[in-house]
Amino acid sequence: MSTEPETTENAGPETPPAAVEGADGATEAPDATEAAEDGSKEAAEGAEGAGELSEAEAELVAQRLERERIERRKAEKQGPVDSGAKLSGKAAELLAAVRAVEGGAKPPATVFGTPEPPRRPATPEPVRRPQPVPAAPEPGSTTPAPEAVAAVQGVLREGGAPEALAAQVAAALGEGAEERLREDPWQLLGVAGVRPEQADGFARALLGAECGPDDERRGRALTGWLLEQAALAGHTALELPTLVAALGQRGVPDPDAAVQGALAEGEALAFQDALDGPGTPAAEDEEEAEESRPVRVLVGLERYALAEESLADGLARLINSTPEQGGSAEDWQSAAASAQGSAAELIRAVAAHGLVLHTGADASLAEPAALLHTAHTLGLRAWAATHSPVGRARFAALLDAPEGPGTATVAGLLSGAEGPGRDSDGALDLDLLVVLDAPQLDVETAALLVESLPDGARLVLAGDPAVLWSAGPGRVFADLLAARICPQVASRRPDPGPLGELVSGIGIGELGQVDAPGKEIVIVPVRDAGEAVHRTVQLVADSVPRAIGVPAEQTVVITPGHGGAAGTRVLNAALKERLNPGPGRFGGFDPGDRVAYSPAPGRTLPGQVVKADADGLHLSCAGEAVVVPKERVEQTVRHGWALTAHQAVGGRWPAAVVVLPGDAAQALNRPWVYTAFGRAERHLSVVHGVEQALPRAVAEVPAKARTTRLPVLLTPQAAQD
Repeated sequence: MSTEPETTENAGPETPPAAVEGADGATEAPDATEAAEDGSKEAAEGAEGAGELSEAEAELVAQRLERERIERRKAEKQGPVDSGAKLSGKAAELLAAVRAVEGGAKPPATVFGTPEPPRRPATPEPVRRPQPVPAAPEPGSTTPAPEAVAAVQGVLREGGAPEALAAQVAAALGEGAEERLREDPWQLLGVAGVRPEQADGFARALLGAECGPDDERRGRALTGWLLEQAALAGHTALELPTLVAALGQRGVPDPDAAVQGALAEGEALAFQDALDGPGTPAAEDEEEAEESRPVRVLVGLERYALAEESLADGLARLINSTPEQGGSAEDWQSAAASAQGSAAELIRAVAAHGLVLHTGADASLAEPAALLHTAHTLGLRAWAATHSPVGRARFAALLDAPEGPGTATVAGLLSGAEGPGRDSDGALDLDLLVVLDAPQLDVETAALLVESLPDGARLVLAGDPAVLWSAGPGRVFADLLAARICPQVASRRPDPGPLGELVSGIGIGELGQVDAPGKEIVIVPVRDAGEAVHRTVQLVADSVPRAIGVPAEQTVVITPGHGGAAGTRVLNAALKERLNPGPGRFGGFDPGDRVAYSPAPGRTLPGQVVKADADGLHLSCAGEAVVVPKERVEQTVRHGWALTAHQAVGGRWPAAVVVLPGDAAQALNRPWVYTAFGRAERHLSVVHGVEQALPRAVAEVPAKARTTRLPVLLTPQAAQD
């Protein structure tokens, strides 16, 4: 690796000289339930600043309609727990079932009366899908009436809570919000950002002597809150012992009763999932084998349970249906023969299957591009969808065919703002969809996408499995790779040059020395966070443009988090002062400022401020004009010279400066380093202050585990294959 261009004298070693920890040194979470208690830093990176979901109206309306359709279908099935009843025998027996599971015995069947899943037919009947929806929300669906907000304000004032929360509370609780909040003050936890200690204080102010830690309303509310926090950390459900332990740490005297209450009121669902493995004892007959199989008990929120089940059903439909040919088998074989390497394998796999997985790094994008060209030549309506507009523009340039396959973002495709539109049945009007950046698909988006595909369509999920997972719950791409229910094509096309060599090594857990004769990689040792900020500004504004030839507007800064002494807030303030100084007269922004716009959690659009007027803040995001209403600016727009790795996923820049201050040591893991370092096309500078934490993170710290049910739901399909 090289030194900082024209600013650092000594060659940067693999691990730089010792650096002192930053002022805000990070510490590890105190217990194993941090995901359930505090949410995930990864998810927070993708979602922070997004505010309410109403900004992406078209997408949200489409998702709401899809969930309603899923719920109607779910109601036709017998659920694992009768969640709509009051506290009953099933709920009362839950604790006994848990203890039986923990003791190695099979829990009573009456507690989890899940019928054997029906075998999927070879060719399922076509499913009627929702009709296209308008971009505008339904009247009154997202904005509560002023009188309802005023009534809630009175209750909040009485309990000492901020009145600014009134609109959110009224929207979350719906009709009769005032009465519901007064009867159950802990429902305040349903508002994003409210923590248990704040809800407890609000409840004490309203209830007085009647308020206590053993109140069943508090137990139910904390159960739901912990499950929501787990979703922010990427889990679609929690194992019951983990949930019970987290409730105990939150001061709930009887955590088991709290879970039982949440199940009985339908605020959560319980699942018994069989676990197969090499340790499963042999049995003489099927009944004995069923009784001897180990199981785990999970508790989750209904929305994610329904999404996972819908996704599994939709994937089975694709696998079992006959793809639209768009040409003879000989045509497909001829096209594959003219392709090279793993691109030929991909074309052959797609020719015969409705679902195919494709893995590879950035250079492998040439293979989906070749597939799309082939499909278009054979007469198929072929489209590609990316995670971000930046990725869409890069892949469209790679296709280089104005009359060829189309490109869109996943969000734009689902909302109807981009892509081919929908047919008379409400399905996407296409024959082949290639989804790039597939690791960024959360379970709800994936379910909506799969259910939107017409019968006979082909789906290719392509991406780099080593990057950070989705900001939303689930690990769809990783679960599908592990399930092995469809063909998988691994690209053999490596990323070129020193940067490709460095990132490829990180992917297998090695951070080695890389020769960079053209100063493609530079290590900049720093002692503390203050020096890290100073050196970062110097690199972006002076060193990289002068020595590498990449201007500041084509350089991205990546740091582990928004807070801290060298987080995005501090770095963006310093970069603005140097690159585009101004008074910030438009809510802290000036024309020319680089920004990161988050219309919904998990989605970040890099852009630039154009102007501001009575309509709001005018931005240019990937060449598209965006107007953010002034009341939404604070929640959805932040300065964007510096991003987190999750915000940068799906895009690449000519130069990247990765900032690793001392207080970031505990936040590092292999996927984070792989993702951050992989955003650079020509040049990477690493502002290094974490000592040995960097090579240790690459070698020893994998991605945080996520609890999902998708692998179990896919097992019957895998058995059929």
